[in-house]
Formats: sequence, C-alpha cells, structure tokens
Amino acid sequence: MHTMKKSAGSKPTATFRRRILLVDDHPLFRKGMMQLLDTQPDLEVRSEAENSGDALNAVRSRTFDLAVVDVGLRGGANGIELTKMLKVEQPNLPVLIVSMHDELLYAERSLRAGARGYVMKREALDSILQAVRSVLNGEIYISPTMTKRMLFDHIQGGGEARNAIERLTDRELEVFQLIGEGRDMHQIAGQLHLSKKTVEAHRANIKEKLGVMSAREVVRYATQWVAQER
Repeated sequence: MHTMKKSAGSKPTATFRRRILLVDDHPLFRKGMMQLLDTQPDLEVRSEAENSGDALNAVRSRTFDLAVVDVGLRGGANGIELTKMLKVEQPNLPVLIVSMHDELLYAERSLRAGARGYVMKREALDSILQAVRSVLNGEIYISPTMTKRMLFDHIQGGGEARNAIERLTDRELEVFQLIGEGRDMHQIAGQLHLSKKTVEAHRANIKEKLGVMSAREVVRYATQWVAQER
C-alpha cells in the first residue's frame, strides 16, 4: 500500500472557498461585508454589485455559491424583485436577504420570492455569519426574534389591515414604509433613485389599494403601520 507524503517544500492544500455575490447599493456596507466574509477561510466575495442590472450580469458570466442581497436596492428592481430574477437565471443559487427593515412582510415576501434567509443588517456579526453558513448548507435562516414574531402573527392573525397591505407590490410596500417613516415624495424619490412622478404614481396606487380617500390618510395609515410593526 502506497501513501502520499508531503515533501518539506510543498504547500498545504488550499481551502475551498465558497463564492459569494454581494449586492448592496451602500459602498460602506459592501466594504464592511467584504471584510467580514473575506477574513473567513471558507468564504470569498467573488463579485459585488450595487444594483439589479449589475447583479444579473454577474450571474450570467460567473458561478456563485450564494448571493447576499440588500432588500432596499435603489433605482430598478429592489432586493425581493431581484431575488425572483436570480431564481430564473440560476434556480439553484441560494439567496440571503439582508435588510434594514424588521417588518414581517419583508421577511415573508423575501422567502416567497425564493430567498433562503432573511437577516437584519444591525444584527451581530456572528449572526450574519451564521445566516450565511446556514443558507450555504441548504438551511433556511430567520433570526430567532423574527421567527417568534412570525409565529405570534400566525397565531393571532393579521386582520383586515394586514390583508390590505398584502395587496401592495414590493415597490409600493417600500414607498409605504418610507411614508410611514416620515419621508416626503422628494426624499423618497431620492432614496430610491426614482422620479418624483413615479413615487407619486406608487402613492396613488397605494391609496386605491388601501381604500383611503386622500394622501393625508395614506400618511396616517403608514405611520400607524410602521409603529405597530416595531
């Protein structure tokens, strides 16, 4: 029986690193995530993108083991919409959503869109790494706090208001969220990289779907919803 011996001058076998696509429109967050992930011996950020178009181009030209996607991408498709597109391009590519939002609807919509996990940006670094590795291992990851809230919401039922908000599209929900946080149309347009006219059209659709009569009622409804979700 022959055994392989490592010569004195040979290099150790390189550790296989899981290839990650990082999609986020905030340069500082991308830099922080890259530093976090690239310091792990088994992880490597192979490519980064700041919008949905760049992300789609990346998956069409390279192979990845995981896409880490910000839910609040500006301009074109947001993170939930991008997740659906990525699943069309690469059905087996797992997606982990990272988000500033702790509302249940974002987590639920992310999972329905095909994401395998949802983690808050403000969580501890160990939790983010746990989310990354859990999704890479084929598991679904939701933080314990979010899991408890989902269970409570399921038991209690969402009520009529919840059902009305469910009718909003992903982008309308994002606009509704920002209205509830006190942003005006100009601020929302700037944050989402949309025209003011487009944001006003989203607000009109929100008003119709919620069955309210004025923009002021939309603001009141959104403010109450944001407060309740938190």
